[in-house]
Amino acid sequence: MKYVNESGDLLVGKIVTHSLLGLVGLVVIFGSFRIVGAGERGVVLTLGQVSDSVWSEGLHLKLPLVQSVKILDVKTQVESIDATAASKDLQNVSAKIALNYHLDSERVNKLWQSVGADYKIRIIDPAIQEAVKAVTAQYTAEELITKRPQVKDDAKVALTERLNKEFIIVDELSIVNFDFSASFNQAIEAKVTAEQNALASKNKLEQVKYEAEQRIAEAKGEAEAIRIQAQAIQNQGGAEYVNLKAIEKWTGVLPTYMMGNSVPFVNIK
Repeated sequence: MKYVNESGDLLVGKIVTHSLLGLVGLVVIFGSFRIVGAGERGVVLTLGQVSDSVWSEGLHLKLPLVQSVKILDVKTQVESIDATAASKDLQNVSAKIALNYHLDSERVNKLWQSVGADYKIRIIDPAIQEAVKAVTAQYTAEELITKRPQVKDDAKVALTERLNKEFIIVDELSIVNFDFSASFNQAIEAKVTAEQNALASKNKLEQVKYEAEQRIAEAKGEAEAIRIQAQAIQNQGGAEYVNLKAIEKWTGVLPTYMMGNSVPFVNIK
């Protein structure tokens, strides 16, 4: 009876051992492969050391318990941040910045080796703040509004130079908005109002000038008519002019009483 029990225990032990070995084998087999998805890159760590090679998309074989893989997204990403700065004329400026960027797919291992997974907090956000401060200081507050496209381009150039050194590629930068102090906004509104009033006054002056020129032209026309009439009187004698004016005023009704055989405006010789 004791022999049977020992044989049974031995059999159970073998089954457990084989099961454990099979389980370990499965873990080793499945742990030997790693899939890198679309728009991703794999950074290989061999015993904790960053390898020179970068895994692209697809299925890869790795050494279980020796190698590990860190997956990084190399698709375009967006980082939005509120930045503060001072303008050239010492106005406080707040800006909302949106940055489109992607990681350098060929050098993500260098990025991981440098800062790991915290590249947004440790690199991108401080770089945006630095670029905005540097560029904003080159423009007055008013120029930040009137020359906004140029300000954006300058900030993009500065940020591109800064992030390229950290293996991050800038795709696009947008200045969503600029915010200024209440006193500056009031000053801008007052300036706009003054410019509008000045324009209205200028337009009114132009209208008055136009109307005066019209009156002068009419007066010149009347003077010319008088001159022509005076010339006619001088050339033809006063009688003809008197008859002409009488004809202009005649209503077409003959007088009730006439002296002699005369008919108005008709001279019979």
